[in-house]
Amino acid sequence: MLFITREEANTLEHWESLCPGGLRFVYDDVHFRPGTDTFLLSSLPHLKSGARVCDLGCGTGLLSLLLLQRQPRLQVTGVELQPEAAALCRRTAEENQLGGRLRTVTGDLRNIRALLPAGSFDLVVCNPPYYPPGSGKVSSAAPLRNARSEQGCTLEEVCAASAYLLRWSGSFCLVHKPERLTDVLCALRSAAIEPKRLRMVSCRAGQAPSLILVEGRRGGRPGLQVDPPLILETPEGMPTQEVDAIYFRKQEDTP
Repeated sequence: MLFITREEANTLEHWESLCPGGLRFVYDDVHFRPGTDTFLLSSLPHLKSGARVCDLGCGTGLLSLLLLQRQPRLQVTGVELQPEAAALCRRTAEENQLGGRLRTVTGDLRNIRALLPAGSFDLVVCNPPYYPPGSGKVSSAAPLRNARSEQGCTLEEVCAASAYLLRWSGSFCLVHKPERLTDVLCALRSAAIEPKRLRMVSCRAGQAPSLILVEGRRGGRPGLQVDPPLILETPEGMPTQEVDAIYFRKQEDTP
């Protein structure tokens, strides 16, 4: 990845390329730095040409851009509460000349009915807050607090918004912590999104998972497929081939 930084209004701004000659995105030190969980989530959905995608809580747009790097013929709409982060997402779209393929709506997903029409997406993705209110240390910075803690938006509210946005049989993909697996599955089913795929993420083979990747289907039939675990490192501590592909370090086969 290529890092280019500049100082603007006392905030360090970073430009980064997903791969040589690939799409570029911008973020700053205030609005949550890119994380491994976002890259891993981008590998979960089965992306189809022309699919309509909504990225709930899109932040500065990294997940949206990762999906577009994998399948350029997507139509992605990001929903972001923080105006500053949404502005950076729009700059990313302009920088990459994405036109109508990436647009950003500034607003609260808890008020999703006022932002976007029902049933208008084939796929919804979200990297939601992991921790319930009152658990763990909460950042004093609003962007970090909203990204990590459910003080501003609960898991149930994320699932309800996704169910509203999805067409019948559309898919919802999210990343979360393994200790909240029961909460995730229950919240999905309560929102009429049936859990269909589960994949555990572990640093090394044989270790306990540190993340879970889950896909649900709007109105789907019961039946959960548990995929082989995603392993991040070899026994020697090097990235696995799959992780290299997720980070665009090696050429992926294009279907």
